[in-house]
Amino acid sequence: MTDRMLGIVGGVGPESTADYYHRLIARWRERGPANTYPSILIDSLNSRAALEAMLAGDIEPSVRMFSASVGRLAGAGAGLAIVASVMMHKAVHPVAAAAPIPVLSILEAIVAAARGRELRRLGLLGARPTVEGTFFAQPFEAAGIELVRPSEADRAWVHEIYFGELVRGDFRDATRDRLVEIVESMRDTAGIDGVILGGTELPLILREPTYAGVPALDSIGIHVEAALDWLLGA
Repeated sequence: MTDRMLGIVGGVGPESTADYYHRLIARWRERGPANTYPSILIDSLNSRAALEAMLAGDIEPSVRMFSASVGRLAGAGAGLAIVASVMMHKAVHPVAAAAPIPVLSILEAIVAAARGRELRRLGLLGARPTVEGTFFAQPFEAAGIELVRPSEADRAWVHEIYFGELVRGDFRDATRDRLVEIVESMRDTAGIDGVILGGTELPLILREPTYAGVPALDSIGIHVEAALDWLLGA
């Protein structure tokens, strides 16, 4: 067992930040030494202004906010940081480049999981900045993985419910059913062999391992496993 401490930059979505913590504990009980718990620091941020700026195309408030958070976590003893958001990873690259400790990218973790499962044509669900952003697509393109986006109308709908419902902790059966229909549409029209839950609120409403007969890549679960690998010195 190591004495490593993980730092979580959270608060972009409080519901998903809490889910990160619960999953880290649950998976540690399965993977870690008996009768122990991991050392975890959580810096839950008041991120609304930075989020609104990012949605308007300005990442600088997020860069400043995340840089300060990672600095606080490092100063408190964390040896690795994770940012508990997919969309906000648009600002993580410049943060990681200057951070005092490594920052574990959720994008690289998802790419590694897709490659490990030999998935090559993945549907992508998420908010507009994620689905349409080059920051998300680049590591997949570099790995030879093709991304399939929903139709324009479906992208607009997912973006609306993402911030109107999911980020607020409002998880509706009708919304889940519609999300599954979108996955089915990408399967039938584009032949996807998997779907990325490209937002850390999506695994809170889509909790099954497969939908429409294709595997669902759970962004939180994948990030948690990668963080646990580091915590356990794997």
